[in-house]
Amino acid sequence: MFKTIESEVLKQAISPELRAEFFQHDFERLHGFCLLVFCVSIGTWFLFDLIVSFQAHQGFSYISLLFLAVFFIITTLAALARKATHFYCLNLAFVLTFALGARMVIEGIPSDVRQAWLVISASTVLYSATAMPLNRPAFFAVLLVTWILLNPLLGDVPEFDVRRSMLICYPVFISALSVYIFHHLSQAKLYNYAMARLLLDQAYLDTLTNIPNRRSFMARVGKRLADDGEQRYLAMVDIDHFKRVNDTYGHDVGDEVLTRVAQTIKNEMKDFEFARLGGEEFGLYLWGISAEEAGRHMDKLRHAIAEQPGNPSVTISLGLAHLALDGSLSQALIKADQALYDAKHNGRNRVSYSP
Repeated sequence: MFKTIESEVLKQAISPELRAEFFQHDFERLHGFCLLVFCVSIGTWFLFDLIVSFQAHQGFSYISLLFLAVFFIITTLAALARKATHFYCLNLAFVLTFALGARMVIEGIPSDVRQAWLVISASTVLYSATAMPLNRPAFFAVLLVTWILLNPLLGDVPEFDVRRSMLICYPVFISALSVYIFHHLSQAKLYNYAMARLLLDQAYLDTLTNIPNRRSFMARVGKRLADDGEQRYLAMVDIDHFKRVNDTYGHDVGDEVLTRVAQTIKNEMKDFEFARLGGEEFGLYLWGISAEEAGRHMDKLRHAIAEQPGNPSVTISLGLAHLALDGSLSQALIKADQALYDAKHNGRNRVSYSP
């Protein structure tokens, strides 16, 4: 089953909307890790700056304090960031600051080892970037800034010999490896997310009508109950004479009627919770309105379905129940079901209310 779903996901093109949703989810999941990387990077840079400054008898300068202040501002903004796109810009600003700071520190060490330390610094930045929640433009921007500012071939470098060859080949190797790791890691995470979404949809969406199912409805309404106060209502909806539709026109037409009714419920009740509970029954949960307003919503939905184009035309009966503060969801379902029973046995195509 898992391999079947995996192959189904791999064959699908990932939509831009799902891709953007994934990058936001990936950022939120790794937000704490990003801040940890920032703090460790700042601590490492600060330690090496202290060592180099005092061993070179330069002392701790105001420029180092300025770098620390910029690091602190960027890290604070990153801690407050809630959107992935904002983090991409802050991460690039951090890499820019870190690369400039690393270049400054490396200038204070002996010239014969500077190129090696530039490569080490650049490699550290790139390895960190492969694990960060970045999209492709953000990652390649980091790659470009890193090698512009930490290029070991800038400045006093040896003529073309083994050492110079290594200064060319190793950065190329590190860059290629970083791009490869980032690409495959990002793709694996993206497709895992898409597969999780597909499994979630299959578990919580009704496959015929593409609206939430009973499991989703019970979970979502149950989560809301504690915060919705006294003004909350549960409604049961049933398609009138649906068995007759199936017997007369066939189950394919019956499925089309179910889909049509579900779409109308989705359009009319988009501000509230709704679901197909099973068969021809639907559930609605409304909150933050009076009983009169809830009744008007039910009447509006009833008229919208009765006036739907299509053959055969159908009507619905609705049972609306008030959900008391000390009442449970199960009790409200029983009340709404009883109200629905009253509506169906009093002529159908009507709303019955149970206070």
